[in-house]
Amino acid sequence: MKFTFHMKKILISLVLAAASVASGAEARPLVIAHRGASGYLPEHTLAAKAMAHGMGADFLEQDLVLTKDDVPMVLHDVHIDTVTDVAKVFPGRKRADGRFYALDFTLVELKQLRVTERFNAKTGAPVFAKRFPAGLSEFHISTLEEELQFIQGLNRSTGRAVGIYPEIKQPKWHREQGHDISRIVLPILARYGYATKSDACFLQCFELAEVKRIRDELGWQGRIVMLIEGKAKGEDGADHNALCTPAGLKEIAAVADGIGPAIMRVVTWSSTGEVKLTGLVKTAHEAGLVVHPYTIRVDELPKNCPSAEALHAALFREAGIDGVFTDFTDVTRAWLKSKSE
Repeated sequence: MKFTFHMKKILISLVLAAASVASGAEARPLVIAHRGASGYLPEHTLAAKAMAHGMGADFLEQDLVLTKDDVPMVLHDVHIDTVTDVAKVFPGRKRADGRFYALDFTLVELKQLRVTERFNAKTGAPVFAKRFPAGLSEFHISTLEEELQFIQGLNRSTGRAVGIYPEIKQPKWHREQGHDISRIVLPILARYGYATKSDACFLQCFELAEVKRIRDELGWQGRIVMLIEGKAKGEDGADHNALCTPAGLKEIAAVADGIGPAIMRVVTWSSTGEVKLTGLVKTAHEAGLVVHPYTIRVDELPKNCPSAEALHAALFREAGIDGVFTDFTDVTRAWLKSKSE
């Protein structure tokens, strides 16, 4: 096949853009679409990813859990009864705790479910009342491979170079259930061109022991971000308060490239709306780590934060973060653009 001049231009622009994103050489902080454009469409659906891509996200997030037949699916939780109609389709498949787990279903079974806006599994009430109405249209769960193909297709057709930001969800729990999610996910990422620090990919996880295992035992050469809970203890029992100290950040820096802390670990507000920086960003930067906090939600601001404008200003201008997870890609992108003009 012969390359036209136009095709060569697109190819060169894609390579340069990917190199820029991968190297962190962007002129502005990264906009990371949290579960896609989840402020507007049901989270982790391909529609939500397409919308965030079109809104100008730099990276699209993929939370990953396994099926019974070891297929990585893009879902935020190991249980699936807060974003699908599983209780109606498979009413007898819940565990003793009353929850429905992705790991108890095959890929074929999960593909029968409809995805909806997140709701309370007990009451049925929407978590975010003003977001996409439950029951409208039709959305489905995607596999990791389906989503990677979709994103790479969008990158090719639009000439953009949007990266991926997969999270290994609860690896300790998965192994206790007899499934090694990290060992399954990493080869898939490599097969699609995400394997080194020059690739447009950040791999994230809340469990430090697994981050160390991914780097040392499984030999992952790409970038890793250690996620840090707002609460004291992580999912694996690790002390996340200790991880935010200089010694803890130094430990993280030995195996990871950045941290993804809850917003309240970066900045809080007094009852009068006064910004209070924690100093975490400065200390993390001194340890050589990038900082990508989570999550900007304009319909659920942090306690005492007066506005979305104030939230963005505190994170980017005052704290100096390197990127942020946001449910509202367009709002965050517009704020950054307005400040760069």
